[in-house]
Amino acid sequence: MSDMRIGGLASGMNTDQIIKDLMNAERQPLNKMEQDREWLTYKRDAYRDVNKQLSELDTMAFDMKLERSYNSKDVSSSGSAVAATALSSADEGSYKMGVLELAEAAYNYSESGISNGEFDPDDSLENQKGNLVNGITLDDTFSITTYGEGGEETTASFDVTGDKSLNDILGEINDSELGVRAFYDKGADKVMLERTETGDFNTDESKFLGAEIGFDGSSASFLADTLGIRNGKNDGTGWELNEKGGTDARFTYNNSFEMSSHTNDYSLNGVNYTFNEVGTSTVSVSNNVDDSFEKVMDFVEKYNKVIENLNGKTEEKRYRDFQPLTAEQKKDMEEEEIELWEEKSKSGMLKGDSVVSGALSSMRQNWYSPVETDGEYSMASQIGITTTSNYREGGKLEVDEDQLRQALRDNPDSVAKLFSGTDANPGIARRLESSIENATNSIERKAGKPTSLDNNFMLGKQIENINDEMDSFQDRLTSIENRYWREFGAMEQAIQKMNSQSAYIMQNFGGGM
Repeated sequence: MSDMRIGGLASGMNTDQIIKDLMNAERQPLNKMEQDREWLTYKRDAYRDVNKQLSELDTMAFDMKLERSYNSKDVSSSGSAVAATALSSADEGSYKMGVLELAEAAYNYSESGISNGEFDPDDSLENQKGNLVNGITLDDTFSITTYGEGGEETTASFDVTGDKSLNDILGEINDSELGVRAFYDKGADKVMLERTETGDFNTDESKFLGAEIGFDGSSASFLADTLGIRNGKNDGTGWELNEKGGTDARFTYNNSFEMSSHTNDYSLNGVNYTFNEVGTSTVSVSNNVDDSFEKVMDFVEKYNKVIENLNGKTEEKRYRDFQPLTAEQKKDMEEEEIELWEEKSKSGMLKGDSVVSGALSSMRQNWYSPVETDGEYSMASQIGITTTSNYREGGKLEVDEDQLRQALRDNPDSVAKLFSGTDANPGIARRLESSIENATNSIERKAGKPTSLDNNFMLGKQIENINDEMDSFQDRLTSIENRYWREFGAMEQAIQKMNSQSAYIMQNFGGGM
């Protein structure tokens, strides 16, 4: 049962306000704890913002290690016979490609219409058998064989039953591992079977006359007799293949070297060719200096932005008179006032911070030290990248754009080696990654990650400790407030009793006169 709280009924005192004022004084240590906790939260967030910036720079540094960042290629093609793209490993030059024959997918289809015009491919074969002009044998099985790279065979069997429709059976062929697309065209009244891949895979004419989609007459009466699809025909002088397509692409390289491909795509010396038609095209490959230049410039711009921001953090003024606001203080302030106050109170969180300052110093050093490579360049200054002479800018980079373009044009591989290097002799980008990793790990030990639990990093543990202290102190404040109310309540009761006694005496004295 809670104590009864009497608010100055007997004394006439504003007990509520008196206790409130007393509790405000008692609450000052709690307010200080709340401010300390908020300050630690500001510092944690400031550290995490540094890690966010370093992470973004680290991602770009990774790209700067890749050879493709410096060997982007431009490709042009004369004529429409051949289109091409190039990898970073492609050599500059012109290549004459002559397409002699395109790769085509094999296909075979009904020799003539299969129905009387009333056939429904979605109805059961039992119901539709009278509409098939060549008749049908139900409860039969047929098999189809296709070929893959190296001539390996894939065979699948299919049952012809009265409860299935033609489209059911064609769907089973489509869903099999044969790599065959099968469909019935009502307008032509024919069934088409075609490979989903181009190329000539069956080079043995003793197997289905060399067909890519093979089936033999004895086990394929449904295909041969009902649908009129046969491997070949004998005109009296010998067997001739009915199947069309199933050819490899044939092409010449620089008018001399003839090659073939199962598809109309072929890769050679880092260039990917696509054959569009029979004919000749000259494919020209050159270094895309503009693309490589923009990547380096984007990286330098990002680096300078990070350097500027982090230098600003370590030099930012600390306004010690602007302590973090408590929840109670915010209640009496306008939103704009809160925003301006917090801007001041958050300032200087990392002023003179050794971790951030150390990271900046390490990153600057990465650009000064020579890189041991077997390439032409060992210093960033040799490709036009130097640190500014203005010490106030804290090691920001300057770029001689003409010199950088020339280096990328003349020797992109050496530029790549300058940034990448090797595990034993790391280049500029690798060194930056190492500096960033060391700084990031140190900051995470202090401020954790957004996903970290508070007890896994230093500032989080301090915040937890303050939360525990605040909980304990709040319990103490509750006890103190209850004590004040009891004491003032007792005082009120005493005054009320005294007033009653005084009234009684006055009444008795008055009555005797």
